[in-house]
Amino acid sequence: MIVAVAGFVALAAAGATAAGGGGGGERREVSQEQYDILINQCRYAGIGPAKCRAAVKQHYRVGAIDKTLDCRVYSGVAVCGKLRLSKAERRCVRESVAKGLSSRRAEVECYSEV
Repeated sequence: MIVAVAGFVALAAAGATAAGGGGGGERREVSQEQYDILINQCRYAGIGPAKCRAAVKQHYRVGAIDKTLDCRVYSGVAVCGKLRLSKAERRCVRESVAKGLSSRRAEVECYSEV
């Protein structure tokens, strides 16, 4: 079961579309399922999968479920939190929303396809 969670914060400093953890040196605790989604999401990251996975490992650790982390699944693609979208992806989202798609779904679909 994918749990609705809000906070897959983009690693702006690294220019990543991966998740960033909390501030300081502390790693954010997430469930195994959430951690797996964070790692799997790296296949779409603009900075490259290896750098993205390293960032996830640096900012997250497996433990209890984080009920504040926003994970969602559309068209078979699972992502968590706020996605850092490229210019082309943002354009795709605007166009998709104008055609009637929800913004959350458009973000996921454009993130994984553009």
